[in-house]
Amino acid sequence: QVQLVESGGGLVQAGGSLRLSCAASGRTFSSYPMGWFRQAPGQERELVAAISRSGGSTYYADSVKGRFTISRDNAKNTVYLQMNSLKPEDTAVYYCAADAALKPGISIHRYEYDSWGQGTQVTVSS
Repeated sequence: QVQLVESGGGLVQAGGSLRLSCAASGRTFSSYPMGWFRQAPGQERELVAAISRSGGSTYYADSVKGRFTISRDNAKNTVYLQMNSLKPEDTAVYYCAADAALKPGISIHRYEYDSWGQGTQVTVSS
């Protein structure tokens, strides 16, 4: 499994922006499809965005399309989530995850992901 460490969370006012980073250990990061999930209190963990191992394909949940952007830098073993126009309903713990299946596409199901970070809290005030 790959080790993942998120950073960049915090408190922001509605309409503001944050950029989350997820640093991965290991030499095979570029082989993994990656995803960002979030979990609000009392809610299921949901996929927010996903990216293929090359970065050429991405997926976004409808709730964040046009506001969030997922990207990756394979040279730095890092995946990012740029979050703009934040809303109070974006408040959650955000997790990055890796799919070790070594496939070229995107993983959009939670069960496909093998490794998880510890999460970073994002709080959006109204």
